[in-house]
Order: sequence, then structure tokens, then C-alpha cells
Amino acid sequence: MRIISGKCRGLNLSTLKGDNTRPTLDRVKESVFNILGNKLDDLIVLDLFAGSGALGLESLSRGAKFCYFVDSSKEAIDIIKKNVAKCRVEDKSEILNNNFEIALEKFKDNIFDLVFLDPPYGKDLGVQAISKLKRVVKDDVIIVLETDSIDIVPDTIDCFERYDSRKYGRVIISFYRKAVL
Repeated sequence: MRIISGKCRGLNLSTLKGDNTRPTLDRVKESVFNILGNKLDDLIVLDLFAGSGALGLESLSRGAKFCYFVDSSKEAIDIIKKNVAKCRVEDKSEILNNNFEIALEKFKDNIFDLVFLDPPYGKDLGVQAISKLKRVVKDDVIIVLETDSIDIVPDTIDCFERYDSRKYGRVIISFYRKAVL
């Protein structure tokens, strides 16, 4: 796994060993960032269920201002710390070893412009997390949810609506934004 574009382009990232996590494939990550386009400059990013931190680090490499990495696994946090150091973005990062619900309680109101959610498949954690984001995201937030094709992901979750969805083999990437009232 590597950084695809930006300041850290080509840098190989460390990943977790074992079957408990599955890194976002480079082709999927590249497609997600192509869809997001050049909208990353100066954004505050949340990489929830961060795993190796690849999505948040790709954002920082492409110009995001700051990224919060959250994962409940101590092993994942150790890998994220290594990858943040490799990318030399310690000053643009904060790493939290918390359950997503506890982490979200710590954030101020309306802070995030972009949120990546890559929770374990089959546990409905992505939908639960989106329903708790309302207070901590800006009105023009983009939420990117990665799920497995067997996961059921609704078109609307709380005040958020899915506006795009792409399938890559078993992986489904859904893009959410605040619903227009």
C-alpha cells in the first residue's frame, strides 16, 4: 500500500498483519480521490476506523490542513504512528486510540470538512457512526463510507443523504452529504 499522489507520492505505508483489517485497495483509493477531485486544500479530515491511516494520509499528501486518526485497536494506532512519521506530518495529525463513539464526543462542533469511514464489514458501524456525526461536521461535509456488498447501507441516515455510490468487486464506496431541506 502506498501514497498515490501529492507531497508523499510513492511512499510505501506499513499495514496491519492478519485478517482483522483490510486496507483500501490502491485502485479504490485512487478512484475515491479522483471523485473528490481538488477539493482537499485546507480541509480538516477525520479518518474514523483508520486502520493504517492510508486515507487520512493520502488527504494530507494532497493538501488537507489537518487529519484526526481514530481507531480502537492499539496495533492500528502503532501502525498509524509509524505511517504519520514516514510521511512527516506529525504537525498536521492527531491520533486517538478510542472507540468511535468516545472519540466523537471529544470533538468540537462543526469541525470536519471530510470524513472517511472504513469500519469492519458486517457490523453496521458505518451507519451508526454517520448518525452520530451531525454535530461535528460542517454543512458542506463529504462523508466517504467503505462497506462490503453484503452490508445494507440506506440512502439516508439521519440528516445525511447518499449522493453517489460506486462498486469495486465486493467493496462499495458511498458518498454522503447533509440533506438539502
